[in-house]
Amino acid sequence: MRYIEDIGSYFLMLKRTFGGFTKRSVLKELIFKEIDDLIIGSLGIVAFISFFVGGVIAIQTALNVDNPIIPKSLIGFATRQSIVLEFAPTFISIIMAGKVGSFITSSIGSMRVTEQIDALEVMGINSLNYLVFPKIIALLFFPFVIALSMFLGIVGGLIAGVYGGFTTLTEFSTGLQEDFNTFHLVYAFIKTFVFAFILATVPSWQGYYMKGGALEVGKASTNSFVWTSVLIILTNFIITQLLLSS
Repeated sequence: MRYIEDIGSYFLMLKRTFGGFTKRSVLKELIFKEIDDLIIGSLGIVAFISFFVGGVIAIQTALNVDNPIIPKSLIGFATRQSIVLEFAPTFISIIMAGKVGSFITSSIGSMRVTEQIDALEVMGINSLNYLVFPKIIALLFFPFVIALSMFLGIVGGLIAGVYGGFTTLTEFSTGLQEDFNTFHLVYAFIKTFVFAFILATVPSWQGYYMKGGALEVGKASTNSFVWTSVLIILTNFIITQLLLSS
């Protein structure tokens, strides 16, 4: 029964989020603030992780392809496929669930504890639209973060592969272009948009409906990361089955 109530409260939250809109000028300022906090503030960690993980993928592929019959271009091919299909859209989203999701839950949860949300409701403001809607709009820019992750991951693989002496620039470039399917990019960005919606709404739901004091804010942040990660993985499985299994 508890899980049914939780699912019901989540969808009721979504219904209220898209109704009773806050003043446009106020929303505009809130959206720009959320873009700065959630998107721009995450670029550094995403760039760092993507670059070095791309390098690790290239090195591991090279070390496991020691058969002279297998072309070295496979290093570039494997790096591209790993980063575009799974690492950038899925694992970066899980990392963001820890960074962005915990931030959203703790900020909204703190407002709940200090009764700021109650104050918004008393003033006649739809608190869900005021707090959650700008986060949803801001995370519509999340695909740009994933595109940066893809680019830096491939660059990291290129530098690690070429300067590590595992392949040449020509071989790596050949692998990058080999059997390239543009639908894989479409698939990756479809996933990204779905994950962005989950990243914006699930942590907000955990923070908005939390009960208790400051200690419960920490617990809600942990629950937020767990639920967001689980939903991202399940959604990833479903979308992959729908789009790539045929």
